[in-house]
Amino acid sequence: MFRIRTMNKISSLGLDIFPRDRYEVASDLSHPDAILVRSADLHSVEIPDTVMVIARAGAGYNNIPVENCSDRGIVVFNTPGGNANAVKELAIAALLISSRNIVGGINWSGTIADKADEVPDLVEKGKSQFEGPEIRGKTLGVIGLGAVGVMVSNDAVALGMDVIGYDPYISVDAAWSLSRKVIRADTLEGLLSKSDYVTLHLPLSDTTRGLLNMEKFRIMKKGARIINLARGGLVNEVDIIEALNTERLSVYVTDFPSAELLTNKKVIAIPHLGASTPEAEDNCAIMAVRQLMDFLETGAIKNSVNYPRCRLDQRAPFRLLVANRNIPNMVGQITTILAGANINITDLINHHRDEFAYNIIDTEQFIPETVLDHLRTVEGIIRVRAIGPGV
Repeated sequence: MFRIRTMNKISSLGLDIFPRDRYEVASDLSHPDAILVRSADLHSVEIPDTVMVIARAGAGYNNIPVENCSDRGIVVFNTPGGNANAVKELAIAALLISSRNIVGGINWSGTIADKADEVPDLVEKGKSQFEGPEIRGKTLGVIGLGAVGVMVSNDAVALGMDVIGYDPYISVDAAWSLSRKVIRADTLEGLLSKSDYVTLHLPLSDTTRGLLNMEKFRIMKKGARIINLARGGLVNEVDIIEALNTERLSVYVTDFPSAELLTNKKVIAIPHLGASTPEAEDNCAIMAVRQLMDFLETGAIKNSVNYPRCRLDQRAPFRLLVANRNIPNMVGQITTILAGANINITDLINHHRDEFAYNIIDTEQFIPETVLDHLRTVEGIIRVRAIGPGV
């Protein structure tokens, strides 16, 4: 029986996937095998040693102590693409409202509601102050070509925009999905210098924090517009306020308001609505649950943010799963211990990601606890578990 602790309200469409005869799911389990979370901050939560996996029902994972989890052999999943359509739709809306001053016009219209019969004339006289350019024929720079970035790029092409994309780490799947009309930028600076609009679709990390700052704003076209529905920290807030105030930039649309941004008339602040659709919450929950179950039952890893993607078709009754540091001779030591215990390996796969590695090893024999304990004594091995009949 696997024990799953939920840290937020998770869509019932996701939770209903768990077979109740094999899974116990509750928000108050003290020694869970896995944690299912949306937005709850796990940095201040003591994660029990029993936890093998954390599944985040969403794309961002800043609320999870990933480095600590990696050191403990806890695999962290997210759900890239689960909320992609929701964010994409908001990004397209942001393009339009950044250009046409729709928000300003709506707000102004509310100020003349008490003018009765004068309203039609006032509308005709006042509408010119909210004039804005069309997006067709303009250039959109898309930074980050993951699930959302690809969808935004393709839809912008369909709307008649010229699209430039920048992502040095684009995946094969994303590349196949991207419209041939999207031009690849060799450098971030090259994209920024040519774009009338720039939209961000990449995670926040030490290397991307403050990615757009005054140095980058000086490269951009005067009057360009920036859309940030990814993470607030990607844009240096002090610098963008200065760029707006000096008219270097025209508009900043952000899904991450702050007190300073809310006081600036050139900022369109959205209250973090990127993934706030019932469809996105359902999709992310379903995706998170399926990935979590696959890992617990087969050891397979997909969409992990800290361990490598790893999957092996099982053709033997027993399976050994080993997470270790990516150092020489780890596979040799593991197989030597198994051979010493007269355990025959039928299949094996080893993948690594940065400083961590993961092994799936199928065996014909049951793997006794004594062998697992022996493996745990090997320097560099972080976590070991066995699955199979009777385990």
